[in-house]
Amino acid sequence: MATAAKPDRDSAVTLESVRAAHERIADSIIRTPTLKSITLSEMTGADVWLKFENLQFTASFKERGALNKLLQLSDSERKRGVIAASAGNHAQGVAYHGARLGVPVTIVMPKHTPTVKVQQTEGHGATIVLHGERFDDAQARAYEIAEERGFVFVHPFDDADIASGQGTAAIEMLEDVPEIDTLCVPIGGGGLISGMGVAAKAMKPKLELIGVEAELYPSTYSKMRGLKLPCEGDTLAEGIAVKEPGALTLEIIREVVDDIVLVGERDLERAVSLLLQIEKTVVEGAGAAGLAAMLDHPAKFKGKNVGLILCGGNIDTRLLANVLLRDLARDGRLARLRIRLQDRPGALYKVVRVFDQEQVNIIEVYHQRIFTTLPAKGLITDIECETRDRAHLDRLIGALEKEGYEVKPVELA
Repeated sequence: MATAAKPDRDSAVTLESVRAAHERIADSIIRTPTLKSITLSEMTGADVWLKFENLQFTASFKERGALNKLLQLSDSERKRGVIAASAGNHAQGVAYHGARLGVPVTIVMPKHTPTVKVQQTEGHGATIVLHGERFDDAQARAYEIAEERGFVFVHPFDDADIASGQGTAAIEMLEDVPEIDTLCVPIGGGGLISGMGVAAKAMKPKLELIGVEAELYPSTYSKMRGLKLPCEGDTLAEGIAVKEPGALTLEIIREVVDDIVLVGERDLERAVSLLLQIEKTVVEGAGAAGLAAMLDHPAKFKGKNVGLILCGGNIDTRLLANVLLRDLARDGRLARLRIRLQDRPGALYKVVRVFDQEQVNIIEVYHQRIFTTLPAKGLITDIECETRDRAHLDRLIGALEKEGYEVKPVELA
């Protein structure tokens, strides 16, 4: 019986391996477009080119590496099947192309993986094993099952075939837009930036390669600088929330990456919102990390021809709705105003009349009489409203204050 295949650190990731992967997978992968965003270019002071990997069938670049790995299995390995540990895009990429190729696929996921992700992966024909509380528990169990049943373990990033497959995105970008001189690529485990970096630097040696990590998970950033920063917390960019980069990928990153920047949650939210509003495209937090870096570090990119990869579009719809509403609130287009009133007839009518005069739409009204430090005849009213922009909101607040009301906007964190 074959043993589990540990991450392959002996094989090299080269331009030749990436080109071979590109030829191997070309018929079964969407060659996603790389398009210039005129509006984002104007906003950032750079020429911004977007590669829409969220248009792959499973809405993620992960298909590239998964397919490249599966296509190189021997007949006996295909017959036995493969196994992977993942709760996200890697799981779907392996499951989808495994089903296409007739390769049995088993995916081990943590017990608390959202049901929708389990269902999506099962929908591609994979067998799901739920195990452990954390990803590390699921991965350890996946190795055990691979050992027991002779499955080939398909690592999400720390594998030369996987990284070479992911690198095919860079070949397409530079073939379609040769003038790109800077690539800004998200870093999770490092498979994407390793493959893309090796290919891009070989094709265009003077190209600048900048990696992006979420501030809450600066794992590779820490390794590169000899730091020990914490990696924890709930980040919108869950696809790159990796506590430990791969050994193979870290070696490559040290060689090809020019710099790594960190981005905060507010910029990730803003980037997701902008891409939907401006480009009419849905991306997950990790997919928006490149744009978030440009928003948070504008001087680093100004005047350059920047290529961004929208690496995934799998975001929960409720979470997306929250992100969009929070962005509207930060822009002043949605607001909650806390207004102190006297608890007497006509008080609410009088304050609402100011909203009408300023042509501001009221969405919700909340009264608070009990849990307040005001006198018994005092009243706190929260009014949620919709304005045209920040200036319109400021005019409303000014009009309320002119009428003698004490007004306090309820700010987002």
